[in-house]
Amino acid sequence: MRRCRFRAELGEVVRILHVVQLYHPVASGAARYFREIGERLAAEGHRVTVLATDACDLEHIWMPGRRCIETPFEMLNGVQIVRLPIRRRLGLPIFYPALRRLMTEISRIANTAPLLRRLALWTPQWPGVETFFAQYGPFDLVHATNITLDFAILPAFAYAQQHRIPFICTPFVHLGEPGSRTIVRYYSMRHQIDLLCRSDRVIVMTGLERDFLAARGVPRERLRVVGVGVTPEEVQGGDGARFRADHCIDGPLVLFIGALAYDKGAIHLVRAMQRLWRDGYTATLALIGAPLAHFNAFYTRLPAADRARIRLLPYAPETIKRDALAAADVFALPSRTDSFGIVFLEAWCYGVPVIGARAGGIPDVIIDGQDGLLVRFGDVAGLAQTIRLLLDDRPLAQRLGAAGRAKTLRDLTWERVYARARAVYAEVGVV
Repeated sequence: MRRCRFRAELGEVVRILHVVQLYHPVASGAARYFREIGERLAAEGHRVTVLATDACDLEHIWMPGRRCIETPFEMLNGVQIVRLPIRRRLGLPIFYPALRRLMTEISRIANTAPLLRRLALWTPQWPGVETFFAQYGPFDLVHATNITLDFAILPAFAYAQQHRIPFICTPFVHLGEPGSRTIVRYYSMRHQIDLLCRSDRVIVMTGLERDFLAARGVPRERLRVVGVGVTPEEVQGGDGARFRADHCIDGPLVLFIGALAYDKGAIHLVRAMQRLWRDGYTATLALIGAPLAHFNAFYTRLPAADRARIRLLPYAPETIKRDALAAADVFALPSRTDSFGIVFLEAWCYGVPVIGARAGGIPDVIIDGQDGLLVRFGDVAGLAQTIRLLLDDRPLAQRLGAAGRAKTLRDLTWERVYARARAVYAEVGVV
């Protein structure tokens, strides 16, 4: 354990750095997690600084022309936010995914962690990081996230080591489908596991993520399951009738909220709904979230009649999202790239039955048949059948939604999550 500074016991302000690649106003689970923790720490009187990129869309990391945030500095609810622009080597969008795929292959070879660290920093580059540390430091603790975007974590880890202060990582490992390396290999390369092994604590979302990392060599005694939550009074209050009227919806509504991408199951959900429409179902599909380029290409190729049954709301504000949740009959996010899935909790706050995939951390969040239903990722026929079941069997849908709501209100609030996260900070001696 590196040097700890029990400042809180002395009544001093603790200086905390959160390194979050995509932060407010980006609608991501990681951004929300760090907002909830950071703003509560700031309310206790600690100095919290967030170091983020200028990305507003994830694809901005590797693709020019995507949305970025022009504001380099702001204060939000007591938290200081500093955004540094990223720079890409080579402008071809394919280059970054190709490099990461190459890194997963290199990771199969022993003793390649140093090479992988160099490749991780090759692109994108993050100029200004060293100047940031000199200008805004010193800090008493560094807490970084999203292990797959390691270009931002590695400099933060180096700073913590140099200054002998505690380093915590919340990796948000996407486990993907059971038994498949397709997704998880990008979150468990040799240099990534090495960094987690050398972290003072590793905060994970579920027991599934904890067990995976422990099996890869991360000391189990440093792993802490914290999860994510909701503040029910902030989520509730949506007007379902208004959403239906504004978007001309008459009949059942199936709702998706998340990045519009293949890995999130958005394309499979559209295809499942096409099956239902062919069978005579009149349900409407609402899609809320940032679309990735491949989804846009898929959507434009859909028949006009099917697009007429879809309400595509790419960057809907929170008010519209709450209205959509209040209007929904079924919520479906059949994703393989979710560590937890805050939006399931948001749907449960409205008593909406949920459908997830047997992938990632979701089987630790949704208890199949008890408070939701699970399907195999990519199983379009199975997904269609599960949606059909919930639309036809309304007592079952209501029972599942009510069970999920009760669980959320009992166990899955941000206050409970913050208490667990704060306890981890206390373990390393800073709050």
